Parts: sequence; structure tokens; C-alpha cells
Amino acid sequence: MANIAFIGLGNMGGPMAINLVKSGHEVCVFDLSEAAVAQVTEHGANTKDNAQDCVKGAQFIVSMLPAGKHVESVYLTAETGLINHIEQGSVVIDSSTIDAATSQKVAKALAEQKIGFVDAPVSGGVGGAIAGTLSFMVGGSKIEFEQVEPILNTMGKNIFHAGEHGAGQIAKVCNNMLLSVLMVGTSEALQLGLANGLDPKVLSNIMSKSSGSNWTLDVYNPCPDVMDNVPSSNSYQGGFMVDLMAKDLGLAMDTAVSSQSSTPMGALARSLYAMHAGSGNGNKDFSSIFNLFNK
Repeated sequence: MANIAFIGLGNMGGPMAINLVKSGHEVCVFDLSEAAVAQVTEHGANTKDNAQDCVKGAQFIVSMLPAGKHVESVYLTAETGLINHIEQGSVVIDSSTIDAATSQKVAKALAEQKIGFVDAPVSGGVGGAIAGTLSFMVGGSKIEFEQVEPILNTMGKNIFHAGEHGAGQIAKVCNNMLLSVLMVGTSEALQLGLANGLDPKVLSNIMSKSSGSNWTLDVYNPCPDVMDNVPSSNSYQGGFMVDLMAKDLGLAMDTAVSSQSSTPMGALARSLYAMHAGSGNGNKDFSSIFNLFNK
């Protein structure tokens, strides 16, 4: 079993850290929220007064932070940055969804101190984090991937080596851009059926068994009361917030600009989610975009 430090215990990080504890690893956790820390220590994790002490002696450091600026600050800030406290030979697993350039910058700086790094953003939502069924998209060398794969297997079931540093972040924004486009299209189609008198359960079943079948329709239906145990049937609470989808779509558009790629559907989805968030829906699940198309 490994000695692991986990930094960032939000909706995703907390359950991920708990799964590491349940797998028998020695886990030290840190978050600015005392309540978040308490939820994980109740399952047997340890904690320290600061992140710097938490990472001392850790073989692996997992982080789940809000944005690239936070990742860079946590690891690279002079004196207080974790780069000054992580032992040589350890490996950082950053599961934050951030821009690839920041991942590459942090990886390079850590490598100069003989510390490994992979960017390993996730897909699967809070439910996947709790169940330990997340998908990890990993950017790093083959050696680094092989080092972290056993750790990731305790938190997920689909572990992909996307390529070198930053590749995990690129794969994540591509996936979420497609997810957003599918959710918008599914919502439009269901609302069109409703506006013309169709039962959404019947229409969902027809499309699910036809060429319109897709994950947002079959697994995460955005129309209330079509499926049980999905956010749309719980007032769009839980799941993946609109604000986070809007953030990820912003990253996708930045990535498109930097590579001069054409992403018209992604750009439209970003505008729709930005508008939806700006209307006070930022804390709702991203499937609530369904309501944007109410007749």
C-alpha cells in the first residue's frame, strides 16, 4: 500500500480520497474547508494543519483543484509551493481540469526537482467518484503512467494513457465539448416532442432504440421524471454543475484558438451554457439546459 497525500476535497475530491482510504492506502488529506476534511477523516484518513506538511513523505500526491491558477499556485509558489516539500522520486497526479499549458509548466518545473507528474482529469461525475468508476485521461511519460496506474485503479475503472504531459487535459476538453453538444441536442429534441404532444418517456424510448441514441438520452436524460436517480428528476441537483461545464467549454475554445481548429458546435454550446449560467442556473446540473428550450 502507498503513502498518499490528497489536496482538494470538493464534490469530486472527497469521494476519490475516501476510495483510496478504503483500498488500504495511508492517506493524508488537506482542504481549506474543515467540514470537507472531516468527511474524509471519518473514514480513516489523516490530516495536517497545512498542505506542505501533508505531502511530506508521500509517494503520491493527488490534487483536485478548481482552475489552472490554483494548480500553479499550490505547486510552484516560492517557499510555500509544494514543489519545495515533495520528496524526490514522488509522483504528482493532478486530476484538476485545467489548460494543458499549465499542466506542462508544472510538469517541467517538478521534473527539474526529480518529481514525477501526470495530468489526469476525470469523467464520470460525482456518482462515478463515489462508486470508484471514474474514467481517467492521463498525460505523462509511459513510465509515469505505469507508476500511477495502480493508484488510479482504486478510484476508477477506465484508465487511459492519452499521451505526453497535457494530453490528458486535451482529451478531457474534447470529451466535455462533445458531451455538451449532445446534451443540447437531446434537450432540443425532447422539447420539440413535448411541444407537439409526445410523451417524453415514449419519445426517449423511441430515440434510444434508434439512431438518435446517445449517453445524455440513455443514461442521463435531461427531462424530469423520465428516469429515476438522475439530476433532472431531483430538481437538477447533484451531478455536474453548469458553471463547471461553462468553464470546461471555455478551456475547449481556448484550445481551439491555440491550434486554429474549427469548433462551431462547441462555440455555440459554450454560448448557450454561458447564457444559462448567467440566468442564475450556475449551481444546477448541466442537464438543466433542457429548460432553456421551454416553449
